[in-house]
Amino acid sequence: MQLRFNQLNSQLNRQLAPIYLLCGDEPYQLGEAARLVRKKAHKQGFTEREVLDVDSHFDWNLLAAAAEAMSLFATRKLIELRVNQGKLGKEGGAAIRAYCERPCADNLLLILAPELESKDLQTQWVKAVDALGAVVQVWPLKEKELEPWMNQRLETAGFQPEAGVAALLAERAEGNLLAAVQEVEKLRLLHAPGALKLDDLLGNLADSARFDVYALMTAAIAGDRARVQRVLFGLRDEGTSEVLVLWVLARDVRMLAEAAGALARRESLETVLTTHRVSRQRQDGIVKALQKLSPNHLQRMLQRCLHIDLVIKGRAIGDPWLELARLADALTTAVARRTR
Repeated sequence: MQLRFNQLNSQLNRQLAPIYLLCGDEPYQLGEAARLVRKKAHKQGFTEREVLDVDSHFDWNLLAAAAEAMSLFATRKLIELRVNQGKLGKEGGAAIRAYCERPCADNLLLILAPELESKDLQTQWVKAVDALGAVVQVWPLKEKELEPWMNQRLETAGFQPEAGVAALLAERAEGNLLAAVQEVEKLRLLHAPGALKLDDLLGNLADSARFDVYALMTAAIAGDRARVQRVLFGLRDEGTSEVLVLWVLARDVRMLAEAAGALARRESLETVLTTHRVSRQRQDGIVKALQKLSPNHLQRMLQRCLHIDLVIKGRAIGDPWLELARLADALTTAVARRTR
């Protein structure tokens, strides 16, 4: 079965599966998911734990040996397979498929594969795990998911947050769930359970947000000017390269320009989106933005990208970050103005 992180706890309370695969690139959720599985397994009698660290020289016969070996200290055993590289290879995939074909009721297999890519989820060994147990994907929470998640954490900690508390905490800890959890723990030390007001946060709240460079274009296409500037200067303060930020902006502006041109010529928009490998999650926002952006406007923005490239290389006068801010704001303003 396929599960999201927020579904794992209820599934564990219903029934402990014989095998779990945890994958994804959000470290806090991955660690928390593994902790939940271990805790439930221990309660179910899997009190012995054997850890196998997989690297390029790993002997996959060790998995079969661990599964067949009798437990020395308990009747049931948790086998934890830590995959330190993205792919298992043919030998690894075959070993896990063989395990799935003959699972032992006294063993529980927990596979941690943080670097597993989306295309690897279609491999035969993952499908075997999916059929027998659970595949849990943990991805960074989206902006709209972070506030409800934070509100739930506060309520679990015994607080009754007033309107705006969860939103402020989410803003300060965006992209850094570990920092968000630490803020909640700090609040537990400073305040008794019960009502939690915005005033209680003043002076005690750090800004621990971590931004993904791709969040910049997501905010721009949504027409959110304030967020665009916050993300952009957050990237600057984190030491992100101007070249990387420009590359992301220019790539998406070029994609928008090609898509706008295709629409003007009444050609297929899907071809352009497929060529540029635009994910399904982004397509709706891009289609809406294209209704408000003209091909000429986007071509002028591409010229600005060229100018910023010269500024970064020192061949034109200007502050690269200020020029990037103006470019991002120009796109955002164009979308926001026509939204009204």
